[in-house]
Amino acid sequence: MLPASRTVACALAAALLAFACAAPSPAVAPTGDALLIANATIFDGTTRAPYAASVLIENGRITAIGNALSTPRGAQRIDAKGAVLLPGLIDVHTHWSPGGSPATLPQIANAYLAAGVTTVNDFHEAPEAYAPRREWLATIATPDVRFAARISTPLGHGADWGDEATTQWVNSPAAARAAVDEVAAYKPDLVKAFTDGWRYNNDPDNVSMGEDTLTALVAEAHAKGLEVFTHTVTLERGKQAARAGVDALAHSLLDAPVDAELIELMRKHGMRITPTLAVYEPVKMDHAPPADAQDRRVAQRRRNFATALANVRTLHDAGITVLVGTDAGMPGTPHGRATLRELELLVQAGLTPADALRAGTAANAAALGLGDRGTIEVGKRADLVLVAGKPWDNIADMQRIERVFIGGRQVHGPGTRLPPGNAQTALPAKKIAAALIDDFEQASGRTALDTLRTDEADGGNDRTVQVTEIVAREGEGHALSMQARLSHKPKAYAGVIFPLSLGSVAPVDLRVYRGIRFDIRGGDGNERIELRGLEGRRWSAPVKLDKQWRSVEIPFAELKGLAPFGREQPVAVWTGNDLQQVVFTAGGKPGEKVWFELDNLRFY
Repeated sequence: MLPASRTVACALAAALLAFACAAPSPAVAPTGDALLIANATIFDGTTRAPYAASVLIENGRITAIGNALSTPRGAQRIDAKGAVLLPGLIDVHTHWSPGGSPATLPQIANAYLAAGVTTVNDFHEAPEAYAPRREWLATIATPDVRFAARISTPLGHGADWGDEATTQWVNSPAAARAAVDEVAAYKPDLVKAFTDGWRYNNDPDNVSMGEDTLTALVAEAHAKGLEVFTHTVTLERGKQAARAGVDALAHSLLDAPVDAELIELMRKHGMRITPTLAVYEPVKMDHAPPADAQDRRVAQRRRNFATALANVRTLHDAGITVLVGTDAGMPGTPHGRATLRELELLVQAGLTPADALRAGTAANAAALGLGDRGTIEVGKRADLVLVAGKPWDNIADMQRIERVFIGGRQVHGPGTRLPPGNAQTALPAKKIAAALIDDFEQASGRTALDTLRTDEADGGNDRTVQVTEIVAREGEGHALSMQARLSHKPKAYAGVIFPLSLGSVAPVDLRVYRGIRFDIRGGDGNERIELRGLEGRRWSAPVKLDKQWRSVEIPFAELKGLAPFGREQPVAVWTGNDLQQVVFTAGGKPGEKVWFELDNLRFY
């Protein structure tokens, strides 16, 4: 990474310091306030050469561009002499994941603002989380975040860790059409299909999606006005994606050099490519060089990356549209900074700096059907970035960001006032509406809290298989039945998650209750109840089962704190005001069958 990249982190810290000293302001949105950015050099995202001009912004839109603009009465004026004004950057491939860097929604937003990124696609969320996350985003300064519905195959990439609500599983044209119909009800902005199971010659392959299934998926999505991006990383699967009508590949092709057949297919079907070089860079941005540079896996990553770079150059030279996306949120691929790094890597691959800038602005906007942004033109949204230097000559100058504007409101730079929510790491805890979590009598299949139950099992190709359904309970209405055959992992398990808020987004305050009560019966497996909260905090207790129904009460005081998943941190201390989920799990010996039935789950 170029040393100048440190300026992004410093600039973010400065912006947050400015916020801490400023009075609160409303969430970022276009306003009636006018702004004149005077005397800038403009790189407008089109093929026009940079030129000197001023830009007038009113009601969040660009209303005039010229050299003789006067400042309207009451308008703010910024003298940008010596600086360059560009369209806001767009990152078409990110994951706002709790395992990323940073890990919490407002801080992810802050990182993108500091990097001049004003629009992103988030490929990570479960559909149930779209609405509450959109509500949260509306209260803070943030890029425009667009949510992608996830569709894969059973045991496919993307389905190897997620539940079937987060990532739909399909393996036939009929299933693909049904999956698109189901996710469309949540109003996603686009669809991400995981079509390619190749694991880079470093891991066993996952299942890949058949071309007939993908073709049906794309047709159904397009009929609903949804574009389709695909996780596709091999040459032959890239050809299938083009024939299926996929709008863009979400990664570079890594297994072989692209050939004339692929280029012609991409031209014919108008398919674009998003190389995500930042996630494939052999030595990641925040990682030290490998101790053993000759390690087989390291050597394979270097070969894959060299192929990716060469393929970007070949496709670009052939006239195929290259987009900017990063896979940020994945290990070693930090939000915001990775977008700026991706521009540098595209230049390393053979694009000119001006080409890379247009890829991250105008080309990305066009690929997403966002005609209101991506260039600096009258009538466009005033999503703008002011930088020092000449980034069309030296792409590293994009690290020298001075100010960022979204909808004409400054969100980064001197004097910025961000809403209070940008300094928080979570939403305020809600009081839970009722003590009853679920009695399994809802005809809709949702909980009594109107949240969606989901299954949770160990992931990977050798995966626990489970069936969860509502069954009749003699004389007592209905109950939840979970049956599973465990995988052959040492710690195989199956479980059921009960979100306490929609999409498990907002935390819940349980301090008015003393514990949790439920009716349960089951086999002789290793059953546990677990309560999960913010930042991966967990509290658990064993549950003794019998084949006969019994009522169980577990005081919160008896729950044992656990370390967050995948982290070497101290065990959580119970506070009771930051809970998001109740989870029941059953484990046992590898390959063993386990089961339990559950009813009348409530707090007391």
